[in-house]
Amino acid sequence: MKFSGHDSFICKNLWLKKGYDFVQKKGKSFNDELAVVDLGVGKNMVNSINHWLTSFGILDKNGITDIGHYLFNNNEGKDPYLESIGSIWLLHSYLIKTNAASIYNLFFNEFRTNKASFTKQQLTDFILRKLKSIEQTGTNPNTVNADINVLIRSYLNPELRNRKIDIEDEFSSLLIDLQLIDSYQSENALGENVDWYSVEGNLRIDLPWQIVLFAILDNKNYSKSIPFYELLNSYNSPGNVFVLNEDGLYDKIENITKHYRKEIVYTESAGIRELQFKKEIDKWNVLNEYYN
Repeated sequence: MKFSGHDSFICKNLWLKKGYDFVQKKGKSFNDELAVVDLGVGKNMVNSINHWLTSFGILDKNGITDIGHYLFNNNEGKDPYLESIGSIWLLHSYLIKTNAASIYNLFFNEFRTNKASFTKQQLTDFILRKLKSIEQTGTNPNTVNADINVLIRSYLNPELRNRKIDIEDEFSSLLIDLQLIDSYQSENALGENVDWYSVEGNLRIDLPWQIVLFAILDNKNYSKSIPFYELLNSYNSPGNVFVLNEDGLYDKIENITKHYRKEIVYTESAGIRELQFKKEIDKWNVLNEYYN
């Protein structure tokens, strides 16, 4: 598991496009001495852009990925400047399932499902226990704490924070428009104010059903018949990834089956709820439908 690489920088709105163009046009490595000049940022930010490109699944060991070209290509890219909320949800899902930045996969698939409200210390303790259970050593608790801070800063609206911040810098976060994390303060037994955070399952009205269907089709663990419970709670399920409650997931399924009446059917029989695929569907065509 990896909890470093961002140099404490959140991913900013235009960094993925900037990094994509650097690799695509320049054909250079982020280790190149002139990378700071080409990207127009400091050395630490160069490392961070590289980290986020990998974490969001735009770049892997073989180079730029299919989703990277699909979104950011200058000629055919569907949303190179990430103007659509659907693109942000899509990238959020890749951040979790790519698992290059381990905290996001752990947080949305495991920790949040058992703790809708939490403190930073509780999340730190969870991760350290996880590392111990898999016998991974050498991860500094300070590194974990820094990663938790970046996760919270990435999703939490700056206006909801209880401290002075660089508003311009924090509002440039790629993920804050998803509104996934809230915060509040509560007094502990010693009379001290403690920062609490919450991530509640919701309807997610701004989450396009096509993005949900793409995530289902892109999950290799799913068969042609998928129980509703698995779609809500299984590893990398739309319920976990998009933080949907039962009503929210059902609403997305209703929209999916309404648009794919012959290909996809939702059934409820003898207490068993299932999503069934009658025909094979190309996941990229589903995305094309959204962007077109």
